[in-house]
Amino acid sequence: MKLLFKQRLFSWFDSYDIFNEAGETVYTVKGQLAWGHCLKIYDARGVEIGTVKERIFTWLPKFEMYLGERYVGCISKEFTFFRPKYNIDCNGWQVEGDWFEWDYHILNSAGIPIANVSKELWNWTDTYTIDVHNPQDALCALMLVLAIDAEKCSRND
Repeated sequence: MKLLFKQRLFSWFDSYDIFNEAGETVYTVKGQLAWGHCLKIYDARGVEIGTVKERIFTWLPKFEMYLGERYVGCISKEFTFFRPKYNIDCNGWQVEGDWFEWDYHILNSAGIPIANVSKELWNWTDTYTIDVHNPQDALCALMLVLAIDAEKCSRND
């Protein structure tokens, strides 16, 4: 299952539309006014299904992930000099990124790919392609991509 993750061009808060291969909206993400990033995820019918929320007052960036009201894990940036590295406490997954921070691989605990994430260049806003191997993993993979993008955005502000 391929998803196209596209940031809205003129938005006061982080807002994204996530499309499937047919160009249909699968998820909508709306940023909320909060200390740090708070991203609410809605399904195609407009029902809130998830949240990615930045924990503030931490040494390195950390984001908590929720399915509905249920906490499912967190992702935190690790201190490295070159390749980005994240510590993930969700499903036993891990993320490996390239040096430019454009492409990522989300792997399970055995190192088997869950999803591949590629940043598309030459767009006005942040745009990613998320190739998820099992559609049941799409929402958690999306939450990881949102957290990584929010961390990069905070770092560049």
